[in-house]
Amino acid sequence: MIHKVHKVTLANGAKGLFVDIPDASVMNFEVNFRAGEYLVERKKLETPHLMEHMLLGANQKIKKTKAFQAEFEKNGAYCNASTSIYDVNYEAECADFEWERIADLLFLAIDKPLFLRHEFNSEFGNVKEELVYRSNNHFRHLSLAMREAFGFMAVVDQERLELMENVKLKDIRNHYKKTHFASNMRFVIGGKLPIERRQKIVDILSQMSMPEGPGRLALPKEKPVKIDSPVRIENETVKNLYFYIDTFLKRKIKISEAHAAELLDIILTETYYSKILGTAREKGIAYHVDSSFSKFNGNANWWLSVQISPDNILELLDIVVREIKKIFMGKIADKDIKSAKQYALGRFQRAGQTVGYMVGSYSSNFFSEGRVYDYYKYPQRIELVSKQQIIDITRDLFSQDVWGVGGLGNSNDELMAKIYNKLAVLWEQDYGKL
Repeated sequence: MIHKVHKVTLANGAKGLFVDIPDASVMNFEVNFRAGEYLVERKKLETPHLMEHMLLGANQKIKKTKAFQAEFEKNGAYCNASTSIYDVNYEAECADFEWERIADLLFLAIDKPLFLRHEFNSEFGNVKEELVYRSNNHFRHLSLAMREAFGFMAVVDQERLELMENVKLKDIRNHYKKTHFASNMRFVIGGKLPIERRQKIVDILSQMSMPEGPGRLALPKEKPVKIDSPVRIENETVKNLYFYIDTFLKRKIKISEAHAAELLDIILTETYYSKILGTAREKGIAYHVDSSFSKFNGNANWWLSVQISPDNILELLDIVVREIKKIFMGKIADKDIKSAKQYALGRFQRAGQTVGYMVGSYSSNFFSEGRVYDYYKYPQRIELVSKQQIIDITRDLFSQDVWGVGGLGNSNDELMAKIYNKLAVLWEQDYGKL
């Protein structure tokens, strides 16, 4: 989508981006506060989550959540919110013709929530049901358990259900006051945004009553540690094995390195002709293998996951070790790099067709790092990634011996020990013969 980005800093300290898309027929809003679980004690962990559930509801103008939602959605508009370890995000999307009404309602809810007792009781029940629902997601359960073992602020949903009984209504109100102030707010708004419309939004935001506050809240300083033995979660109802490999690089990375890691993922797992997934499918030993690279809070991470029969896991890991060691040794065919770049560029063009995607493409880096990367230069940046950069980032991700494996379901200590020992060679940095 053809667009132009405008950065803005308000007098009250809030900062944001306007993504002007002249041909857009919808408006999309994302609003972020550093207000996540890292800011509360462990026994009160669900405080930010419960606050987020209550905020887009009863406020000074509309006294009931149900009435607020009915007013918000009456012309097909959408709103939602989410909580993570670090952030609370609010989002909305609406037809262009009602953008101003929706902007007023969204920022009214954020600025003047009531946090009523009876609505706390209702949302307490809803959050409990959500956590029960999430606890049935075995990959999520395993991932959270591993993150906690690495030393990150993470708690499995089964424990969250027990901890949430400690949260009281006063905790919700106190957390809101502690985190929801203007200089801690970041936003990205996309759609048809001529200068007059941008100014109206600035006026709406500038009239919010929340205090300016001391500035953007700092993120915690977290550095992962090696997991010396496999994380194993027993679950007799699961007949196969949910499995994760995680490896960390404890430093910030450049955008060129992130693109090199993106191409690495494509080469290894993202297509049915990829080196790991494609080979596993060809052998009939795994239905799907996933991997991904991420950067966050001064760290970089690559993980691989699979749901697989225990009888097939060791054969799959032979493929994983072989293909990653090939990259360590520089054995990447030029045609595979060219193919990965073509795939990345095609995916990029397919994705950039909605206002929501355009806003999301900016909000992630802007909220976490305050950075704005030029969207239009993505093809150029991908094209400039060299074979050596792919080799280097792969080696770096396995260079610091900060890693671990985990399994949930049908496994035992003997199998997990075999898995651990088979994979350990990847962190020995041996670039010699396979």
